Amino acid sequence: MGGLAHFFEEDGIPTTTISLIREHTEKMEPPRALWVPFELGRPIGAPNNREFQTRVLLSVLRLLEAKEGPVLEDFNEEDPTSEDTITNLVCPVNFAKEEAELTDNQKMINAVKAEMNSLRPWYDMALDKRGRTTVGISGIDLDNIVDFIGAFFDGTAPENPRDDMPASLILNFATDDLKAFYYESITAQPGQESPSGKVLEDWFWGETKAGRMLLMLKESCRNSDDPMMKAVARIMVVPSSQAYRRKEL
Repeated sequence: MGGLAHFFEEDGIPTTTISLIREHTEKMEPPRALWVPFELGRPIGAPNNREFQTRVLLSVLRLLEAKEGPVLEDFNEEDPTSEDTITNLVCPVNFAKEEAELTDNQKMINAVKAEMNSLRPWYDMALDKRGRTTVGISGIDLDNIVDFIGAFFDGTAPENPRDDMPASLILNFATDDLKAFYYESITAQPGQESPSGKVLEDWFWGETKAGRMLLMLKESCRNSDDPMMKAVARIMVVPSSQAYRRKEL
């Protein structure tokens, strides 16, 4: 955006931008920029905090009053997100006794389904309150998404539910949908409205059955003879930082 700002200014269009990485902005020297001390992906701060986001936007717009530049100012407030650990799910999961003949993979799939059922009221509440959701890019219904993901446990792609893209790419979208479901559900619970991205990731990958299932999936795909499945294991499904921290992989 800093580079584009120079082109707009050459045509007489004043610009102002938000900077998330101060070092990059210092080198690019856009005409006007406001550096904010927020995590990547949240240029105006935590979601659902209208008053705080308004202050950020007003601060960056005020830079248009500068007669000449480059101008680089710092926003003097921290993002008001909680760094507290998400301690528990308000709807506890009561796992039924598994049948002895079930495989470990089948047990995991059933456990994730039960976990999702416990979160579903919170997801529905979030959807009703916010009027939107980021779940759905895979095109797979939430009731079927765990079975679809679990079908990859043997390292091969299952029957493709869509004809516009390969199953391996749909798998990537399906895991994104699963994570979005969990994130939107937990942040609908009282006291958990604005956790940081790091807190959410640590909770999902360290404390949920769904996180454990995706770690198992990464291992299965990594051992596949299918090059596409190996690629999925290497660059998709699990963030490298989480895969490294969880010693399983």
